[in-house]
Amino acid sequence: MWSRRRFIESVAALPIVGGIAAAVPAPAAAAGKGRDLFKELGVRPFINAAGTYTAMTASLMAPEAMDAINYASKHFVMLDELHDRVGERIAALVRAEAAMVTSGAASALTLGTAAVLTGTDRKKIDALPNLSDPAGMMKSEVIIQKAHRFGYERAVRNCGVRLVEVETRADLEGAITDRTAMMLFYNNNNKEGQIKDEEFVALGRKHAIPTLNDAAADVPPVENLWKYTAMGFDLVAFSGGKGIRGPQSAGLLLGRKPLIVAARQNASPNGNAIGRGMKVNKEELVGMLAALQAFVEKDHAREGREFERRAQEIKKSVDAVPGVTSEIFVPEVANHVPHVRVSWNRSTITLDPAAVVRTLQAGEPSIVIRSEGEVLVIGVWMMQPGEDRIVARRLRQVLEGKA
Repeated sequence: MWSRRRFIESVAALPIVGGIAAAVPAPAAAAGKGRDLFKELGVRPFINAAGTYTAMTASLMAPEAMDAINYASKHFVMLDELHDRVGERIAALVRAEAAMVTSGAASALTLGTAAVLTGTDRKKIDALPNLSDPAGMMKSEVIIQKAHRFGYERAVRNCGVRLVEVETRADLEGAITDRTAMMLFYNNNNKEGQIKDEEFVALGRKHAIPTLNDAAADVPPVENLWKYTAMGFDLVAFSGGKGIRGPQSAGLLLGRKPLIVAARQNASPNGNAIGRGMKVNKEELVGMLAALQAFVEKDHAREGREFERRAQEIKKSVDAVPGVTSEIFVPEVANHVPHVRVSWNRSTITLDPAAVVRTLQAGEPSIVIRSEGEVLVIGVWMMQPGEDRIVARRLRQVLEGKA
C-alpha cells in the first residue's frame, strides 16, 4: 500500500506521456455481478448516439481515469499539494505555462475571470463579486463580440462584470476604457464573429488586456490543447468530461502562471472566495490527470478511422430505405469527429424527425439521437463497441415504419 507521500512523489516523477495509470495498480475485480443501481433507482440507461452533452452525462470515463479515482479514494492527501503537482503535470502535457483542474469548464470561466479581476490581492478576492468594494476597486467590463454571446457567459458574469458587445475591430478598440478587465472569446463561434482568434489575441496584446478563450468542447483534435495558448490567449478553458473522457464535473484552465496562481486563490479549498463552492476532490484531480494523459498518448488516427467506420455503417443502413438520403460530416470546431446527417422525402416518409427521436428513445434498447430542424444528426463517438450496428438497424426499422 502506497503512502500518500509516495503517491505525490510518483505523480511528479511520471513521464509526460504514459501517465498516472501506469503507476496506479488496477483495483481487484469485484466479486459477483454487483448491484444494478440504475435499475433500482428506476433510471434507464441508453445508447448515446447524440454526443457529449452535459444533460446526457457527457462521456464515459476512460478506464485509466477510473483506476486513478479508485486508487485516490483510499488515501488522504493535502489538497493544495495535490493541486500543485497535478497542475504541473497537466501544464507539461498540454505545453502551457501553468494549469489547474476546475469543477467543469464553467468553473474555469469563473475562476479565470476572477483571476484577472483580483490577482492575488486578498482584499479583492474577499470582495468579489462586489467590484466597487472600498477595500479594492476593480475593473468591471469584459469585451465580447456580439456573435460570441453564448449560453455559458453567466459563468463570467458571476464575478460581477458587465459584458460589452462589439462587432468590428474598430468597435473593440473604441470600447476599451480604464474599466476594461478582459476580452472574452467563444471558440465555437470563431467563424461567426468578424474578429478571428489570432486578430483577437493581437488586439489584447496591443492594449495589454488579458484574453480568455472558452474552448470547452473543442477537443478532439488533441492539438487544440496547446494551439490556443501557443497562439497567445492568456487563459483557455476546456471541459474535462467530454472528448478527454475525464470526470464530467472536471474541467481545465490553462494559461499564464500568474493568472493560474490567482485563479487558485479564488478557488476551493480557500475560504471566502467566489470559487469556494467549486470544489474539486482528490479523485477528480487524479482522474482528470490520468484521462488527459491517456487522451494525449492515444492513437488518434486509428480512433478517427473507427469513428468513420461507424458513420459508414449507419449511412449504409439508412440509405437502403427509399426516400432517405444521408451524408457524413465533421463539425468545424466543437465535436470535431464524424457525424451522420439523415433526411428524407416527406411525401415518401411522413415521419417527423422529432418523432423519430422520441421513438428511438422509447424503444428497446433506448437510443438517444438529435434532430435539427428537418434532419436527424447521429454522433458516433460516444457509442460503445457494437452499438453502431444496433443504432443502424433500429434507425432503419423506424424509418421503414417497422418499429
